[in-house]
Amino acid sequence: MIQLTGNTLTIHEAKRVLFDNETVEISAKSMEKVIASRQAVERIVKDERVVYGITTGFGKFSDVYINSENVEELQLNLIHSHACGVGDPFPEVVSRAMLLLRANALSKGYSGVRPVIIDTLIQFLNAQIHPVIPQQGSLGASGDLAPLSHLALALMGEGEVFYQGEKVDASKALADANIQPVTLQAKEGLALINGTQAMTAMGVVAYIEAEALAKQSELIASMTIEALRGIIDAFDEDVHIARGYQQQVDVASRIRQYLSDSQLVTKQGELRVQDAYSLRCIPQVHGASWQALDYVKEKLEIEMNAATDNPLIFNDGEKVISGGNFHGQPIALAMDFMKIAIAELANISERRIERLVNPSLNDLPGFLSPEPGLQSGAMIMQYAAASLVSENKTLAHPASVDSIPSSANQEDHVSMGTIASRHAYQILLNSRRVLAIEMICAMQGVEFRGVENMASLTKEFYHQGRRIVSSIVKDRVFSKDIEALSAWLCAKRE
Repeated sequence: MIQLTGNTLTIHEAKRVLFDNETVEISAKSMEKVIASRQAVERIVKDERVVYGITTGFGKFSDVYINSENVEELQLNLIHSHACGVGDPFPEVVSRAMLLLRANALSKGYSGVRPVIIDTLIQFLNAQIHPVIPQQGSLGASGDLAPLSHLALALMGEGEVFYQGEKVDASKALADANIQPVTLQAKEGLALINGTQAMTAMGVVAYIEAEALAKQSELIASMTIEALRGIIDAFDEDVHIARGYQQQVDVASRIRQYLSDSQLVTKQGELRVQDAYSLRCIPQVHGASWQALDYVKEKLEIEMNAATDNPLIFNDGEKVISGGNFHGQPIALAMDFMKIAIAELANISERRIERLVNPSLNDLPGFLSPEPGLQSGAMIMQYAAASLVSENKTLAHPASVDSIPSSANQEDHVSMGTIASRHAYQILLNSRRVLAIEMICAMQGVEFRGVENMASLTKEFYHQGRRIVSSIVKDRVFSKDIEALSAWLCAKRE
């Protein structure tokens, strides 16, 4: 069981909750802070103090005072009016991540919600009830208002959820799971939606899958090196230590490990003096992507444990401050960086695919065809890879450099971080398909060289892959192979 404190959640723990359905609870110490924060809100309402979002309207309406008898209606109206998400829903695992991250953020004790709000979020997680949350509609400041409003709707027994493999009305799922819907009280609607949990949740899921894909890309690239009789000298440790980037050193080390007993790799001068950059520079390019991913992980783990709503309550309510922690710029920049990092793994992979299929660049049968001319073999798989990496270049355009004012210019700079995280995930999906194509081609290439001559580790990976995609002995609908291998790589997250 994962215990939420508001301060200690890691990517590794999130992975266990998201993909292994590990259960969650809030720590007793954190609950004490939550209760104290809630008591402060209740005193503010009782004393009729003017505090943003508790006894005032929102955004441009922040100067409109709300009487104490209307504070519950204020929160209900907030959720209904802000539930403006459109488009396809986020993947179910991302919805699950939003529940986890919102529960953790509220557990910090700065938000003034009742314990029942956090308890209900945790009940949703443990019962695997996941709100249906449209992907589009967030500016990334004031947080992810539209997506998180759809999450809040589900807690209230409204909207739809994913439950037991189906999309159903939230009221039905809550009844089946014996969970009571919440009635929002002062500040609770605002506390639920004024945060960065949509962009961060999408970012966490994308990072977890990107980390796995980056590791897989090195094994796939190693198989390609064997298929092309690549020169192992370029991965010598001294070369990479001389430059000084640890991630580059680590990639080279792993490549040497994967190919340590290969009879297919060559030495400088045996067949040629140098390989093309897409082989020779794997540590430099993949290592740079690892540098970016390390940066992204650091920012995500900070944001996963951040207080991102507004206002924040300190000193038992003696200090209530309207700030801007909901602004998604740190995650927007990180997601834009991750987009580029993942896209580059696909870019260099596509160039390796070209070297595998182009008979002008190798001594393998043209397009790895069993009967060149009569059968096209992997010719159009390279086209598909080229299309995917080209699409990635469009998606990699930074979302964070854009901003459109909102709320009558009160909210005059926004992050577009949720767009960045969504595009990062689409780039990830595209890149995994490109690497699946490279693996299909590399497996075919090593068959021409002799599987028995492969390194032990790459040979095992080859045999695993062959259980998903059979050898190309005749042209067939390769789309099915690409999708099957891509799905296998996705499921193989370790």
